[in-house]
Amino acid sequence: MISLVIPAYNEEDGIEEMYRRILAAASVWGDEFEILIVDDGSRDRTLEICERMAAADPRLKVISLSRNFGHQAAVSAGLMYARGSIVTVMDADLQDPPEELQPFIAKIHQGWDVVYAIRTKRKENLLKRLCYLAYYRILRRLAVLDIPLDVGDFCVMRGEVVDAINQLPERNRFVRGLRSWVGFRQTGMAYERQARFAGEPKYNFSKLFRLAMDGIINFSYKPLQFILSIGLVLAGLGLLGAIFVVVQYLTNWTIIGFNPRNARGWTSTIFVILFFSAVNLICLGILGEYIGRLFEEVKRRPTWIVKKQINFSANS
Repeated sequence: MISLVIPAYNEEDGIEEMYRRILAAASVWGDEFEILIVDDGSRDRTLEICERMAAADPRLKVISLSRNFGHQAAVSAGLMYARGSIVTVMDADLQDPPEELQPFIAKIHQGWDVVYAIRTKRKENLLKRLCYLAYYRILRRLAVLDIPLDVGDFCVMRGEVVDAINQLPERNRFVRGLRSWVGFRQTGMAYERQARFAGEPKYNFSKLFRLAMDGIINFSYKPLQFILSIGLVLAGLGLLGAIFVVVQYLTNWTIIGFNPRNARGWTSTIFVILFFSAVNLICLGILGEYIGRLFEEVKRRPTWIVKKQINFSANS
């Protein structure tokens, strides 16, 4: 069986078209399938439409979360409920076309455990494309494991891989990073990411930045090493500067009009204070990001709360 995990948030304008296109594409898969739509606390008619479609098709299962927990939490919830031996993750906005799934599924039948989609073209504006381009390369540089470039959550996985991901205990989920971390035989396939079918993008720059920070901090400790490097460099420069000033003072040596015996230096002192204050605040901010995630993890709150399930049997 193939399980399609589809997180949805305020997708009333396109959710029926997505369902129709999945049914059309499934005719060539040669496998039974189930569609798991995770309604991530939608405020429009998304859940109502899903309930109506599910009433007519038992293959369509709906998981309604109690509020908006975020895209990565919704994906994780869907993976937890998926029962197929093959599981695919795709977005509800049809930027990940269901018609593209057949070659991915074929790769799984050839023996691969994970087949992820590599985005060759995007339909977003130039600024977003540049941000994505820069981010994936920064993440690749900083991460302690090999996270492929230009790869999102769209993928097809064996059930064993999904079981391994589900066993990982962290609350701050970055699914594409977790998918790389668990290992198994993985390969990529290029596809052209489509424009959104309907509605407005749910990831604004603030949410994208938060997701980017999750990826970097969850899979890299290099920012902490960077803080140590800054501290060592500045400490070394401070020591050399102190030695130099002492030598100047003892020898009464004037350089470019500066002599520590008669220096005033109010402006330069203010600039130095402001510079080091900024460095301190940046370092504290990086530390705060790591400490904040530790704080979230030790509270052990659930990553999501399910309000309603549709078309699930009692033993599902």
